[in-house]
Amino acid sequence: MFNLPTSLPTALPALPFRRTLFSTLAVGTLMLTGCGGGGGSSGPAFLPTAPGTPTAVAPAPAPAPAQPPAPGPAGRWTVGDLHIHTMQSDDTQQISTLDQVLAKAFDQFGLDWAAISDHLRLSSYDNNGNKLAAQIPFSEGMAKYQVPRIKALQAGGKYADKTIFAAFEWDMPSHDHGNVGILTDNPMSDAALKAVSQFEYLFTNRDPALFPAADVAAWGPKAGTGYNTHAETMAAIAWLKKNYPDTSYLQINHPSRNPGKYTIAQLREMNDLAPNIVFSLEGMVGNQMEPDRGGYNSAYIDANLPSRTYGGVDYLVAKLGGTWDALLSEGRRIWNVADSDYHFTISQGQYSSGYAPGEYAKNHLFGDIKDPKSLLAAMRSGKLFAVNGGLIDALDFKVQSAKTAGEMGSEVAAKAGEDLTITIRFKSPERNNFEYQLGSGRFANVKPVVDHIDLIAGDVTGRELPGTPGYSRDTNPSTRVLKRFTRADWKLDADGYFAVSYTVKASNNQYFRLRGTNLGTDVPNETAGGEPLFDAQTTGTDNVARFNAINVRNYSDLWFYSNPVFVKVAAQ
Repeated sequence: MFNLPTSLPTALPALPFRRTLFSTLAVGTLMLTGCGGGGGSSGPAFLPTAPGTPTAVAPAPAPAPAQPPAPGPAGRWTVGDLHIHTMQSDDTQQISTLDQVLAKAFDQFGLDWAAISDHLRLSSYDNNGNKLAAQIPFSEGMAKYQVPRIKALQAGGKYADKTIFAAFEWDMPSHDHGNVGILTDNPMSDAALKAVSQFEYLFTNRDPALFPAADVAAWGPKAGTGYNTHAETMAAIAWLKKNYPDTSYLQINHPSRNPGKYTIAQLREMNDLAPNIVFSLEGMVGNQMEPDRGGYNSAYIDANLPSRTYGGVDYLVAKLGGTWDALLSEGRRIWNVADSDYHFTISQGQYSSGYAPGEYAKNHLFGDIKDPKSLLAAMRSGKLFAVNGGLIDALDFKVQSAKTAGEMGSEVAAKAGEDLTITIRFKSPERNNFEYQLGSGRFANVKPVVDHIDLIAGDVTGRELPGTPGYSRDTNPSTRVLKRFTRADWKLDADGYFAVSYTVKASNNQYFRLRGTNLGTDVPNETAGGEPLFDAQTTGTDNVARFNAINVRNYSDLWFYSNPVFVKVAAQ
């Protein structure tokens, strides 16, 4: 075991305008299963201390459901990343070849699936890092270099059991970045590659002369002029919906990184136009090795608090009762995901960016995943939880009514006044990937420990209509922490999961979701009243010390977020 030094570099103290966010607790009925430990009103500012090995005892019998739940859907739990860059992107510091990135994702960090998503810009390098004689559209580089290499590796048996495909990150007109995947009926086929080329021609400012003349003639005039309006973004979504309604997606990446890039009305408009395509927010953003966590580097002033990360999570998702909750309050199936946004970790001994795919951020997704199309179907179904730093690696979250049961992404039918039994079961790995010192290859053998899990509830009140004031509503005032579970509540069950159940009355249409952390509820500069505080900048003139301080900052502040379970209540 590698022993941590007694003195670790520390992050800067909180800035004086840090805002405190509080949650509301409600009373319900708690049922315990198994054995557990102590509670957590405060916690470590940096690395948690692993508790002793829990003692297993016979679990208390759970109440029998009114009828046995239906068999679950076919599939398995998988882990993956939808936002990964290679040297064919223009900002990777020329140090991340395709083969190197795939080796990190699959050989080193054990992912099951990955989308390579280089910038849809002019590209200067092939996938091996060789400088091209002239810049080319990335869609051309994808077709000439990236896709053939992926296919050759898999055909030769390398990563044959993995799901890999080429997507791209698009500079969305008037907004920020979006991951776009165009799979067609045959992902990475000539037809799919031609579709990417057509998208780049139509919806970027590429010169038409960069594309084959015959294609330009067939595609007609470009779709935009300045490529700087929301209308141009909507035109691209409409094009995806018309041509690839079931085989494409657009994920909103790091939505709050730059101030004013989205209004909730615009997010609603995108989802209204194509709910099967625009259904995910990258709430747990990548680039976590940046001094400004996630690269959220707007000025540190009060006005930009919505453009910070909170425990490494975008404000849209981290804010209790904020934008994500407002969208869920309409019953919208919009999911939160975690990605690496990997470009490089450290470059030239001066710069830091993010963790490798699978190293820090993971999406745990359930489904019958065999190829890119089945992966997309599983993403749409929403049985997913997102986690940073390996805080947990298994989650069983169910809501049971008298007749039906539902998991993340699904809907449960209930009658008003009946009991809903909510079951939470989770595991944490024996150690996460915390490395000290960064780049040494020596893992610190830190076992992540969950301090508490919040069961969050919000009312579902129906769709807001375009043109009404509600279409711009970016809060859900009904959102509350229904119950906060600590180590005093959950118990170790016979399957090795920490487990707890909770009973509430079905009263109206609502949703339930989870978030958990290794931090206590009131940790200076990190949490207040259980709510995450914004992430301060980590600076310093000594590069190595700064890199290590950033890494310690990130592994000291871990969270997971589940997708919601919806409950549809019928009146008596």
